[in-house]
Amino acid sequence: MKADANDRRRVLIYQLMVRHFGNIREGGVLNGTIEENGCGKFGDINDAALSSLREMGFTHLWLTGVLEHASLTAYPKRPADDPLIVKGHAGSPYAIRDHFDVSPDYAKEPAKRLEEFRALVGRCREHGFETLIDFVPNHVARSYQSDVRPELSFGVGDDLNCSFERNNNFYYLGGQEGGQGPPLRLPAAEGEMIYEPERVTGRVTGNNARSWAPTSDDWYETVKLNYGHDYTTGGDTSHLPGIDAAPDEVPDTWRKMDEVLSYWQEFGIGGFRADMAHMVPMEFWRWAIARARARGPEGKAFFLAEAYDGDPAKLWHGNVLEALLESGFDSVYDGESSELMQQIYEGPKWANDLDELAWRGPLFQNALRYAENHDEVRIASPYRWGGHGMKVGRAVSAILFGSARGPLMVYSGQEVGEPAVGASGFSGDDGRTSIFDYGTVPELTKWVNGHCYDGGDLSAEQGELRAWYGQVLTLFTEPAFTRGDFLPLNPSNRDNPAFGRIGEESASGHWLYAFLRIDPETRQAFLVVVNLHGTEVMRDLRVLLSREGLSRIGRLEGPLRFAERVAADWSVTVKAESLVRQGLALPDLKPCAVALLEIVTPRDDPR
Repeated sequence: MKADANDRRRVLIYQLMVRHFGNIREGGVLNGTIEENGCGKFGDINDAALSSLREMGFTHLWLTGVLEHASLTAYPKRPADDPLIVKGHAGSPYAIRDHFDVSPDYAKEPAKRLEEFRALVGRCREHGFETLIDFVPNHVARSYQSDVRPELSFGVGDDLNCSFERNNNFYYLGGQEGGQGPPLRLPAAEGEMIYEPERVTGRVTGNNARSWAPTSDDWYETVKLNYGHDYTTGGDTSHLPGIDAAPDEVPDTWRKMDEVLSYWQEFGIGGFRADMAHMVPMEFWRWAIARARARGPEGKAFFLAEAYDGDPAKLWHGNVLEALLESGFDSVYDGESSELMQQIYEGPKWANDLDELAWRGPLFQNALRYAENHDEVRIASPYRWGGHGMKVGRAVSAILFGSARGPLMVYSGQEVGEPAVGASGFSGDDGRTSIFDYGTVPELTKWVNGHCYDGGDLSAEQGELRAWYGQVLTLFTEPAFTRGDFLPLNPSNRDNPAFGRIGEESASGHWLYAFLRIDPETRQAFLVVVNLHGTEVMRDLRVLLSREGLSRIGRLEGPLRFAERVAADWSVTVKAESLVRQGLALPDLKPCAVALLEIVTPRDDPR
């Protein structure tokens, strides 16, 4: 059973990377080992951590990077991987080494890592969370070999003489690819080095690179999985089996991936974030998600797709985000909205361009809104987002979270203004928290406070920011935001000189954004006004409301009361008919400040 888009219980996801979340080791070194820099453990995500996150309103925990992946850290009966196929020292969590196991890095007793992970999943359930983990269907590590389920290891029984064969798990390189032949040469500090396991038989890289010498820009540490479609022939996958196909009728990779999903569901996992889902055939998703839901409790299993419609590697002829929703996903990434927000700070977009967020149909109702995730530059980074620091998170999140109906996500550290300054290893100093290296999230560690998770070391500003996220997440589960209509107000205010103009601007809507959210059933309504500017105070503001908005509120004439729900104790009552001509006068809005005003008609106001 797919989640109902009108379900009153809005999905609020907290993404945390186990490697970093509970790591409180100080004094880490560049490219450090696990002994030098430390590593978070399953046990660090204790009752105190879970209680605090639940109090903020989160419903789902995405435990990022828990599957066993290629790494330079060795354990008994688990040797380290070849440095040629490992990015960083800890390794990419998306170069999966065994789909049926978890990383021994995260266990206090590595030999008991599955037991410790099962205990964590149980704690999450006791605190009311659904647990999500990564499902990485497009590629695996070059060293993939399942110790837990060796009979399901990819590549066993493949016909190595065929570049493509329906029941092969991998795609194989021919004698000459891109003007080069064997052996496989991978990027290294010395330039290129031969990867001995593929000296004779080479495999296509995870990002579709058919080359015996993939570059450092390729996903060279991974190999692409074959779902029974030759991707070199284009995106038409209609020849593949249908949703009701029996397991013996589908390509071999389908059956193995179905076993992966089943395994983790039996473990108690409630859902999956599917990595690069647009690179896998829709026919597989329809088949696999239907089977997963049939196994899930009450016919449920949550599926979130990381997908990008603009990627030429997508296996679909139209909008792949819509196709994924139609194939059974509960939600898909809304990367386009996050990019648009960033372009306001870095150019050339204006706040007026955010009216593009007024989507209709399944995408508007189901797209996942986020300001940060593990792939993105931190919003408090001094290198991007205008370099204005943690306060930008308020303005950006209020718009992204408040303008849509679907799931919302916060990445651990975002709520306390983590800027990700400094290099920790492989990815350098790029404004991201490295997913390839051992280390900490310094500002988050102040909240962790020795695993008390009480924020004891946070500054007052950080504590206020975290409290704000908790307040708005709770607010955005109310009917106006979960079921309500979205009405942008910038079109009504572009010629309004009192709508946040800065300097010599001759039009409004560069840095100020306003919209209504109105639930037609309960008539609950909110006016949201956001100052996106990082340094300017918006003074003498007046926001014109549209007749359409007033009509939907149900009050074209008579008094309306506007009351701030989060930032301050402020309210005002005005005549509805004046809002179209004179507008609503607002208090000054500080840089990156947000006004969340509930609109109450006298018959609804208990006072």
